[in-house]
Amino acid sequence: MTTAEDATITRPDPPRLLTEPSADIREHSRIGRYLDWLERERGLVFPTYDALWEWSVTDLEAFWGSIWEYFEVTSSTPYERVLSSREMPGATWFEGATLNLAEHMLRHHDLDDETAVVAVSQTRADVELTFGQVRERVRRAQAGLKALGVGRGDRVAAYLPNIPETMIAYLATVSLGAVWASCAPEFGATGVLDRFGQIEPKVLLVVDGYVYGDKRVDRVAEVRAIRAGLPSVEHLVHVPYLDQAIEEAVTWEELLDRPLDPAEPMAFEAVPFDHPVSVLFTSGTTGRPKPIVHGHGGLLLEHLKNHALHWDLGTGDRLLWFTTTAWMMWNALVSTLLVRASIVMIDGDIAHPDVATQWRLAERTRPTVMGVSAGLLMRCRREGRRPAEEFDLGTLHQLGVVGSPLPPEGYRYVHEQFGDRVLLNVGSGGTDVCSGIVQGSPLQPVWLGEMSGRSLGVEAYAFDEDGKPVVGELGELVITAPMPSMPVGLWGDADGSGYRAAYFDVYPGVWRHGDWVRFSETGSCVITGRSDATLNRGGVRLGTAEYYRVVEAMPEIADSLVVHLEGPDGGPGRLLLFVTLVPGAVLDDALLGRVRGAIRTQLSPRHTPDEIVAAPAIPHTRTGKKLELPIKRILSGRPAEAVLDPDAVDDAGALAFFATRGAGR
Repeated sequence: MTTAEDATITRPDPPRLLTEPSADIREHSRIGRYLDWLERERGLVFPTYDALWEWSVTDLEAFWGSIWEYFEVTSSTPYERVLSSREMPGATWFEGATLNLAEHMLRHHDLDDETAVVAVSQTRADVELTFGQVRERVRRAQAGLKALGVGRGDRVAAYLPNIPETMIAYLATVSLGAVWASCAPEFGATGVLDRFGQIEPKVLLVVDGYVYGDKRVDRVAEVRAIRAGLPSVEHLVHVPYLDQAIEEAVTWEELLDRPLDPAEPMAFEAVPFDHPVSVLFTSGTTGRPKPIVHGHGGLLLEHLKNHALHWDLGTGDRLLWFTTTAWMMWNALVSTLLVRASIVMIDGDIAHPDVATQWRLAERTRPTVMGVSAGLLMRCRREGRRPAEEFDLGTLHQLGVVGSPLPPEGYRYVHEQFGDRVLLNVGSGGTDVCSGIVQGSPLQPVWLGEMSGRSLGVEAYAFDEDGKPVVGELGELVITAPMPSMPVGLWGDADGSGYRAAYFDVYPGVWRHGDWVRFSETGSCVITGRSDATLNRGGVRLGTAEYYRVVEAMPEIADSLVVHLEGPDGGPGRLLLFVTLVPGAVLDDALLGRVRGAIRTQLSPRHTPDEIVAAPAIPHTRTGKKLELPIKRILSGRPAEAVLDPDAVDDAGALAFFATRGAGR
């Protein structure tokens, strides 16, 4: 039974407006130009973003057909119908069409002399490439891969950092109709084999090592172990990085050094809309990484829509977003070329030598849109950094935040620094759809501590346990209509049973994303953590992100993790809160009392922790998400090595503290 003391959970305050679009936003935004085109070419008038979103999910064929036409998607054979079946799983998009994702990234010949890539690295000198240079290098890499026997449907895997060679190899692979998969070199051999072993690649591209911060990391032994564990690999391609030798490998220079007829244009393999283009892997923190298969057409249409209409990218713009090659944001970064914008590729530690490194890079590379983690923003806030004053960031007009929740204080901090000039676009999506599910756009207001709303073409809701939509209450994040970028399937899942179990096991015919979300009456939303990590005490459910918003607002606390260990026979169990402190802070009685008091008054007396413990560090996935479920299992007594792959953790050493506590149960 919920009591009046718990009212802050079940009846939250209405969202508070932080900023709203300027009166003339339609005149100078990409989404405004799209709306003008809809009115001119289709006779459709949408006065608000909400009206546009409603149309985008109720008339799927008209919306996605307009994306195809507006962005001038071309296909070798025409499609018969936009959407042949709405059934999920199994929706069939643009049946009959054959196309190629790489062709659309490389078709902008009028930009041949314009910069496409600015690559900055802690390992080697910076590199700048034009659109024409990228296309020519892809053409040579394509010829090299063909000479190694790569063709349609073959898998090419890359153990490479975020560097131009990786992008070029990706586009060359895709141009051949082959299937791409990548993994960052900070992963050890076990983590790589857990991923690549599932897809049996024909060609493996590797580096011999890398530099992260002030640390030189040798990877020759890992490459040797990975090669030995992948019997399907016929050819090893070495991208020299630390000037070490890799045995029995073709060098990158040799791969590209093929005689080509300069008059012969580059060819692209035309494949069906849902032909596999890449395999993205889940984090592997709660089991074996799932190999999610994405298709050419799905990523093409979704990224055209997302990058132009939500991120406001187009000709002359530039995206800076720190990512590794193991994260779906890497694919999204490269897809910026689709909308004729350029990218910044960052190779190294974005927080080295200090928290201002990314702002310095932005001053130097002049992005118009920049992605930044919630953790980095909050650290800048704690350290009193004032990026808009300290650096020339005049080109910046949108700041994107994904990966982990940004508390209200982070919203205030960004607005204090940049005012209304820079749109704060906080979103959430995932590897599963390789895009955003909820986020902002130039047409939407920004609500304090909340994501602005649902992405175009994404019919997302919060469902209760009975499968009914709820507003103002926490529920399962679901998608009730198909999206083109939903996975083609899971690799090796021939009968589709694994795919259905992963996303359609709770609500038949409805995608369950696995997040716990609350939508407001305005359409804004808050994601409060994974639904399987939701705290439930006395029948009152609370998302973990709600906890972190309160706890991490305290200046003494740098990070936190909350875990509920259920009691036997359905008893209340124990609620444990782990905190890491900023330098100089002490978890004394005064701070303990303030933490408990804040949780009791701002959240719920039932969720006051039974124990608050200072931890040396909080472990996260490599994309910044707290490892709630794995830590819960470790604290329940399971060995850390049986719970998760340490390569999936940003600081594997942080697990030892929790393993010791788990062993002492």
